[in-house]
Amino acid sequence: MARLWPWLRALAAVGILVTLARHLGTDAFLDGLRAINSWSILAALGIGLLTTVLSAWRWCVVARGLGLPLTLRSAVSDYYRGLLLNSVLPAGVLGDVHRAVNHGRQSGDLGRGVRAVVFERFAGQVVLMAIGVAVLVTQPRLFAALVADFTPGAAAVITAAAVLALAVGAAVVLAGRRTAVRGGLRATWVDARSGLLSRHTLPKVVLSSAATAAGHVAMFVIAARVAGSSASIAQLVPLAVLALLVMALPLNVGGWGPREAFVAVAFGAAGLGAAQGVTTAVVYGVLAMIAGLPGILVLLRGRSPVEHREVLPERLDQGGQQVPALAG
Repeated sequence: MARLWPWLRALAAVGILVTLARHLGTDAFLDGLRAINSWSILAALGIGLLTTVLSAWRWCVVARGLGLPLTLRSAVSDYYRGLLLNSVLPAGVLGDVHRAVNHGRQSGDLGRGVRAVVFERFAGQVVLMAIGVAVLVTQPRLFAALVADFTPGAAAVITAAAVLALAVGAAVVLAGRRTAVRGGLRATWVDARSGLLSRHTLPKVVLSSAATAAGHVAMFVIAARVAGSSASIAQLVPLAVLALLVMALPLNVGGWGPREAFVAVAFGAAGLGAAQGVTTAVVYGVLAMIAGLPGILVLLRGRSPVEHREVLPERLDQGGQQVPALAG
């Protein structure tokens, strides 16, 4: 089942897009592709550089908190490559898996290398969820309209049942490996305290995550403008934040699928037109892919594994005492 999951995700994403095309027509999708112009491409590359550097810095902060060597230059290169692989491969996370395993092997501690990436990605999602909750609290009318418009159909029920079945299956498998799970959880908690939750790392992680989210919101606003929307920024920002949350759902390929469905409904609920929402989502999807294209350069030129060993930062324990970093 684990091997089939990436393809089931891709099938679900395609099914969502086909359903939207049947209900709204293909013009909304084609209009989004036609709307891309040179200045929007440059804006996507610029914002992509900013958000990638911020995310890579967040990764560096977490990795160094765990005592792992990681330079910002190496982190940016690996992050670009990861974004590219995430956007083109069906699993949607293989880019993150690659940089986690690669960094873990180069630094000499595969377990902590993987946990550093998990912590970094998890922190970004938690900060985004906090922003999303704040949006919903301050926008009660938008929340009420979205709840009224989102009525789960048969496809959604089937999808939810499939996800629940996978979760139950995973729980059964893990229950048979209690000892290994307990050891893993214990190691994860110890590393989380030093690599993510310490007073030296947490403020930096939160700041970089919030700044990264702001960059993605800016990209969404630009996409709306390119798509021809005249909605105010005050109208677009809440929709952008909620759309970013939907993109985190494990039923998309490179963000495609649930994003288009949600933005169509959200724009309709806000009185901006469902077709306009699909066009905006398509433009955003294309710009997001363009933002990750520098990853091609990383794949083509390669990178020496020695770069991971340029800096061996010292790790701080909970008492603020220095602990020698792990040698790679």
